[in-house]
Amino acid sequence: MTSNLSSDRKPAIIAALAGGWVADAASLGLHWLYDSPRILEVGGQSPEFLIPKAEYYQGGFGYFAHEGKQPGDISHYGAATGVLTDSLLASEGTLDIRDYQRRFRAFFGPGGHWRGYIDNPTRVTLNNLSTIEQQAIEQAQSTTTAELTDKQKRILVQKVLPYTRRLSGDQLAQPVRKAISLTYQEPEIQEAGVHLAETIDQNLQPESGANDMQLPAVSKLPPLVACYCGSDKLMEITEAAVRVTNHHDEAVAWAKCAARLLDQLFRGEPISMALDAATPEAPDSENLNKARSGSALEAASAGDTFGRTCYLHEAMPVIFHILSHANSYTEAVRANIECGGDSCGRAWIIGPAMAAIHGVGGERGIPLSWLARVVDAPVILRDIEALVRQTRTA
Repeated sequence: MTSNLSSDRKPAIIAALAGGWVADAASLGLHWLYDSPRILEVGGQSPEFLIPKAEYYQGGFGYFAHEGKQPGDISHYGAATGVLTDSLLASEGTLDIRDYQRRFRAFFGPGGHWRGYIDNPTRVTLNNLSTIEQQAIEQAQSTTTAELTDKQKRILVQKVLPYTRRLSGDQLAQPVRKAISLTYQEPEIQEAGVHLAETIDQNLQPESGANDMQLPAVSKLPPLVACYCGSDKLMEITEAAVRVTNHHDEAVAWAKCAARLLDQLFRGEPISMALDAATPEAPDSENLNKARSGSALEAASAGDTFGRTCYLHEAMPVIFHILSHANSYTEAVRANIECGGDSCGRAWIIGPAMAAIHGVGGERGIPLSWLARVVDAPVILRDIEALVRQTRTA
């Protein structure tokens, strides 16, 4: 493992990861409703875990994206975090870009498990992964020396793709050769297929993300930071993971800011020190410092000042404002919902941060009743515990 996590911090990090899922699900009912007065009218003082309804968006500006979802369901942000969590679990807590890309494509792409809204970075990433694969196929075909008919070329591609999509390197030759032998017994055709598979494998690119600087760049970070907490490779690993879905320098910079923040909190540093450590990583430190000023939690005003949309230069100051002024997990999550806009995206930093500080239960931690309302909570919590248990202690 790559983390230098102290064993006594593991319960706090388990709570922190749970805090992301809870905050996301709690925010879904009013996600992308931008008018704070309308949110107050609909949700009152307890706007969490509402049934997503189109009627909430009537009389206020917003975008209703979650038709058919139920209270406790997660957003597409949570779904993407689950994909990365699964990949980290399968890779014993380390980031395997190819495995992550494969799982992302399999989950969100045609025939995948996800049913719901698809954001721009996800849509473009899926297209990019297909384009990268097609370019790798063309490169492989252009370097094949065997004399093949067009029909044989097509069949070989069909034979090898199921393997290049889930295997790499030395894992390819044997199963590819066996699959081809079911149709072609000629050694030269089998070797051409192995060459095809290995060349495709070598030409797949790790930077598959969209040219996009929105919240999907940072929302998937909590499980990654948990695995690399305290590691001097955290910033390098963060960039590699972000460029899978958001191949944009500013998105990477904001992600490093968010990762530094979570890393400090996961290691037990107080919120003020964590915010101080994260700020220099940001492309716009001035607005982050401005967001921390004042003595009162005024999330709606922060949204008015910095913006409520999915763009990171708007979201991160709002996140810093809420984290600087909220005194409990419940207060922070409710303030995030009341701010409006992309509350689910912001929830994936606010929830883990506040849960890392305040834990579960009590007056300030994640309410146990909220934890129980998340759909598939037993499976989610099982995976969180397994991931954190895998993490090497100092």
